[in-house]
Amino acid sequence: MGIFSNYNNAGPGIPKAPQEKVGIFKFMEVYGRRMWVLMGLNLIYLLACIPIVTFGPATAAMTKVARNYSQERHAFIWHDFWEAFKKNFKQGLIMGLIDILFLAAFFVAIPSYSLWAEQNKIMYIPFLLCLMCVIVFFMMHFYIYLMIVSTTLSLRQILKNSFFLTSLGLKQSLVTLLVWIIVGLLMMYLLPLSFFLMIFWTMSFLCFVTCFNCYPVIRKYVIQPYYDKLGEENPEFDYLKNDGEAVFEDMGGKEAPIEDKPKKKKGKRIS
Repeated sequence: MGIFSNYNNAGPGIPKAPQEKVGIFKFMEVYGRRMWVLMGLNLIYLLACIPIVTFGPATAAMTKVARNYSQERHAFIWHDFWEAFKKNFKQGLIMGLIDILFLAAFFVAIPSYSLWAEQNKIMYIPFLLCLMCVIVFFMMHFYIYLMIVSTTLSLRQILKNSFFLTSLGLKQSLVTLLVWIIVGLLMMYLLPLSFFLMIFWTMSFLCFVTCFNCYPVIRKYVIQPYYDKLGEENPEFDYLKNDGEAVFEDMGGKEAPIEDKPKKKKGKRIS
């Protein structure tokens, strides 16, 4: 019997895979390894957004790189960004134009309803409905651009799925929304330092948080069911396969217990 454990019984053996950190600890570990690269990604994204119409394709491209990093896959920041920019240009452009139109409509509707509500209380109903639509549409974006770069669905299907995924992954959606709000308030508080942060940190950090939290929801409800329906294995999990031969076999739990040997009695000593 050891001080803290019983070493006479068979142990559990060596774990087949390393024990990964979860939640905030895993996020900090993964983001810490990619922080400097993501700062470069932020700069490339802003340069690609200079023509306003390229906002959508640039967001899709940044999402593709950030998704790979958040899921601990390899990505070449420059090559993969522009490859995703070109590959998803059509859907990204259309989605970007939709975003601009909705943004303009919301900026007009919300102040107008708020003003009318002060004169007529009944106008608070459309004001609150409009505000809810803004929040839901914003949260849908946690999934829209991820599905653009991760699936071959049409934009109509992507918008439909993103609406349902917002509620199916409600916990992840709300946590991501909270991070966006906190960062937004931080940027307002840190003016004029926030202009520097916008160039090197803000957008790539928020995109990374979104991918880290919300891509597993897409994988669970959209990607994995597709492969299950085809009866195929999801290639995302190929890294878990061990193609080489094992050097040794783990015998954890199979060893025979060590039997305690009876202690010999000490004989009398005659001097």
